[in-house]
Amino acid sequence: MIPVTAITRSLSGLAWRWRGGNMDLGGDARLSDDLVDKLLLSRGVDRDDLERHRRPTLRDFLPDPSIFRDMDAAARRLADAVERQEAVTVYGDYDVDGATSAALLIRLLGELGLPARAYIPDRLLEGYGPSGEALVRLAREGSRLIVTVDCGAMAHEALAAAHAEGVDVIVVDHHKCAPELPIAAALVNPNRLDEADEAAAHGHLAAVGVAFLLAVATVRTLRGRGWFDRRPAPDLMRLLDLVALGTVADVAQLKGLNRALVAQGLKVMARRENVGLSALIDASRLNRAPTCSDLGFALGPRINAAGRVGDSSLGVRLLTTEDPDEARTISARLSELNDERRAIEQAVQEAAEAQVDAQHNRAVIVVSGEGWHPGVIGIVAGRIKEKTGKPTLVIALGADEAGQGKGSGRSISGVDLGAAIIAAREAGMLVAGGGHAMACGLTIDPAALPRLADWLDERLARDVAEARAAQALLLDLSLTAGGLTPSLIETLEGAGPFGVGWPGPRIAVGPVRLVKCDLVGTDHVRMIASGGDGRSFKAIAFRAAQTELGQVLLHQSRGRQFWLAGRAKIDDWGTRPAAELHVEDAAFAD
Repeated sequence: MIPVTAITRSLSGLAWRWRGGNMDLGGDARLSDDLVDKLLLSRGVDRDDLERHRRPTLRDFLPDPSIFRDMDAAARRLADAVERQEAVTVYGDYDVDGATSAALLIRLLGELGLPARAYIPDRLLEGYGPSGEALVRLAREGSRLIVTVDCGAMAHEALAAAHAEGVDVIVVDHHKCAPELPIAAALVNPNRLDEADEAAAHGHLAAVGVAFLLAVATVRTLRGRGWFDRRPAPDLMRLLDLVALGTVADVAQLKGLNRALVAQGLKVMARRENVGLSALIDASRLNRAPTCSDLGFALGPRINAAGRVGDSSLGVRLLTTEDPDEARTISARLSELNDERRAIEQAVQEAAEAQVDAQHNRAVIVVSGEGWHPGVIGIVAGRIKEKTGKPTLVIALGADEAGQGKGSGRSISGVDLGAAIIAAREAGMLVAGGGHAMACGLTIDPAALPRLADWLDERLARDVAEARAAQALLLDLSLTAGGLTPSLIETLEGAGPFGVGWPGPRIAVGPVRLVKCDLVGTDHVRMIASGGDGRSFKAIAFRAAQTELGQVLLHQSRGRQFWLAGRAKIDDWGTRPAAELHVEDAAFAD
């Protein structure tokens, strides 16, 4: 029998290694008292800091907002607008992070007695980030202050046009910056190159997290001016449901402050005080308090769908409404748009994957096509990245009237794709481009595509090779079939919330035989596995049917024993909760 620690090549071609120390529970399903502590230690927590990380709170993790450059200036300018009752527009990006950031500031200003307007650009007609034309138009319509959220850090021309028009602009962003910053009344971004180390340590924040810090700083500034001597101060904790949603949906690393924001935000969301979020939870058919996974796979995609294939303003409208009927109507529309998005995505993905085989020697996959919908190319890039294990750019050609290509990229851990795209733009290969380590966006003249592909291949080849060589399936614990229980899962959740940068526990269960294995849906592999201890459990490998893993499980599993590795989840469809395994990999155990 092959022990789990001896697996050097799984069905997915990976070696299996322990993330921390050996946590083989074997046939003993009793839970160690320090199981959660071991999970925390394996994720980089110092032993003397365990208590703070067991129950992450804002009291323990929230920094003084003043450590960030321009934060105090931004807070003073917002406080001025509140006191003077100025016309303010919040200019957000069209994704979930942009929608939640805009909604957070609009809700804050509303509670401070200042109604603010939201402006979300159309993905197809206006593209990413603030345009000079839009900023000037907003100024001429009366806005004296514009706050850009989740965009603006690289909008030099647009902000220069706004400055010439005499309107103040505050930039609240988290994307990588160039050495030269655009003109702004304040530019708050932990990823500014001139940011101090203490603030730069929070570079993993999503824009909505930066917006929350600005909210804290603004309320503090107004309190110092005596603004709340005769009126109640807003309860900023009630905004954390928005912070949690934007942070998880933007795939920000759930470490440090982000983990505390999401942990507390999930508690706020469970109270369903936000009328729009409550309606969205109902539309997503969730009959329990949302989890991190729900934010990323149920709620977030519905809001994203508005910016991808529909009306980009729907997300902000939903998250700021106080009208239950309007909330239900918008949520239903978002669900319809999400279904439409899935169909469009499937067509683009099939066309994109047809080009991948010809690039097997490339370090970076670059695929493009006429007529591809720009609203789904980021999702497709992520899917191809997962299948190939390589950074991927998907480019929709002819995406605007000028015939330019709009691209979206997703990277692998250890390869900074955003920095490469910024360098490509500075080298003159792109019309526009930016991003962060794991994701990017760009605009390109189609004639420059071959040059860009060659340049990225040369620049990132070593990084990609080193990153892929270091790839392994990291396990947190192993156990027999009988050890996979709801009580185990409940204990493991004590080390959450989990997400990018703070991965959920991965469990190896075995050895097991597959009592049943078949297809469900179009490409999911469904299993019933039985262990030598006589216990059995359900398992499923999503989108695995056409992979080597799925083919072996479906057609070569008879008479063989396996180790199954993946995430343990609660199956609550039956009369009582049961444990099941969401399989990510498998290996022969005999």
